[in-house]
Amino acid sequence: MKYVLVTGGVVSGLGKGVTASSIGVILKACGLRVTSIKIDPYLNTDAGTMSPFEHGEVFVLDDGGEVDLDLGNYERFLDIRLTRDNNITTGKIYQSVIDRERRGDYLGKTVQVVPHITDAIQEWIERVAMIPVDGKEGPADVCVIELGGTIGDIESMPFIEALGQFSCRVGPGNFCLVHVSLVPVLKAVGEPKTKPTQHSVRGLRGLGLIPNLLACRSDKPLDVNVKEKLSQFCHVPVANIITLHDVTNIWHIPLLLREQKAHESLLKLLNLRGRAKEPMLGEWMGRAKLCDTLHDPVRIAMVGKYTGLPDSYLSVLKALLHASVVCRKKLVIDWVPSSDLEETTAKEAPDAYRAAWMLLKGADGILVPGGFGDRGVQGKILAAKYARENNVPYLGICLGMQISVIEFARSVMNLKEANSTEFDPVTTSPVVIFMPEGSKTHMGGTMRLGLRRTYFEVADCKSAKLYGNVRFVDERHRHRYEVNPTMVAEFEKAGLAFVGKDETGRRMEIIELPAHPYFVGVQFHPEFKSRPGKPSAVFLGLIAASCRQLDSWLQARPSSNGSLTPKIYQNGSLKKSSKSLVNGKSIQTATACMSNA
Repeated sequence: MKYVLVTGGVVSGLGKGVTASSIGVILKACGLRVTSIKIDPYLNTDAGTMSPFEHGEVFVLDDGGEVDLDLGNYERFLDIRLTRDNNITTGKIYQSVIDRERRGDYLGKTVQVVPHITDAIQEWIERVAMIPVDGKEGPADVCVIELGGTIGDIESMPFIEALGQFSCRVGPGNFCLVHVSLVPVLKAVGEPKTKPTQHSVRGLRGLGLIPNLLACRSDKPLDVNVKEKLSQFCHVPVANIITLHDVTNIWHIPLLLREQKAHESLLKLLNLRGRAKEPMLGEWMGRAKLCDTLHDPVRIAMVGKYTGLPDSYLSVLKALLHASVVCRKKLVIDWVPSSDLEETTAKEAPDAYRAAWMLLKGADGILVPGGFGDRGVQGKILAAKYARENNVPYLGICLGMQISVIEFARSVMNLKEANSTEFDPVTTSPVVIFMPEGSKTHMGGTMRLGLRRTYFEVADCKSAKLYGNVRFVDERHRHRYEVNPTMVAEFEKAGLAFVGKDETGRRMEIIELPAHPYFVGVQFHPEFKSRPGKPSAVFLGLIAASCRQLDSWLQARPSSNGSLTPKIYQNGSLKKSSKSLVNGKSIQTATACMSNA
């Protein structure tokens, strides 16, 4: 097994995740099998209880692991399926060591950071690196490890020490360190400043880790003289200094690595030149260029609680972009704070109220993503009502589905007190209830999490057709509340169709309004399985309906050999021909710099 460690310099948050993923892409393009590990030095066991304002979105894996959003980028870039153990945290390591101490595994020894914590880190890395994540048997060839945070952070020290020991243990030719650092250009001077990188590398070397490659973040490509200066002070060959400058979309990053022959340096350092081939990135280049050439916009109103922090909805944005590029449309996101749609805002901040409604009414489609808490819920209900009454394409995810059920009960069924017990525990019309197996006393890991199966109850519904007329789909979940099964018959009598249910038939998974152009709600989170070139079915439906292409997608059928004409879904994933390519960082367009993936 070969290991590539990616660390961050003086200023973090500048694309370590994208860099690590892109390294994986170029190694995979060389014919190697790649897996990934993300190390987060915080004390939380996982990301499940962290606020989106603190940490961005919580990404959910097949096994129910609630992990750092960078693992979502690894899955999307490399088309792999990771496990909860691919995200290492300080909390997990210390918990495992303390559990072993309580069992007496250390035979009475004093348990210390060195060697017990550092050994546990190394053992964890080696164990997880051997787990196949690409559907094939046997371990991968290369494990890309990203160390979160900034070099010098006190909470990172045990990991730095462990990785220093690890690099010595596996030996030269099996370990490579890529250090990502900022090379800023001061506007007043107009020249790149290498001091941040120099100090960062000096600190890294002082901690026992010696970088083999420098990935320099900058606005523009670095001149040779700047690279030579960095080489002299950082003791890294010029050929191993890569510029990761701002690009129109993040699909260009692996191409930058290839153009600067980063793969040759990596293969040389890892003694893999005899096993690897030249990177085949023609399809990847097609994606990058396609993202740049789209001009005809499709406007989606994102009605949510965390609209001030786009990373809170990162996978949703990716899934929208995957679908929009398949439909050959330029994605434009109109961020609508849900609380701004409410009557309270109309009185307290009329300008914000008018602006929010103007965005909502100007959108081609409306999406209400998942969330927790009652802030802004009434605004989400109003958005669902507007979409239903005005035939605007609508997709509700998790809470977005639940609020559309509440709105239908209030407006169509005349149940004025209809609500979720999350927002009103004593409501007389509890259309959404707490799941019986849930916990109200413990937060972490107590939701319905991970991959669950949904069976289609109606064969000719839009969702079933978009998924390729399969009998069932497997999608990832993250919720505590569900539609009240005792009221389903009343809803169906009033015209709301529950077209997808779990294996028991009592848990509602997919809703549709049959007479509406596209009004779909899903209890699961389809964004987590969306891939470039394989967009999620319901996201594709939203975008296609928003740009009036839905009928052609619904009428299309796969050919007998499984090739695309123009679509085929396989158990919840769309398989598209290599000519239809997607992705990018995207908020307003398919553009992005090197922020978190």
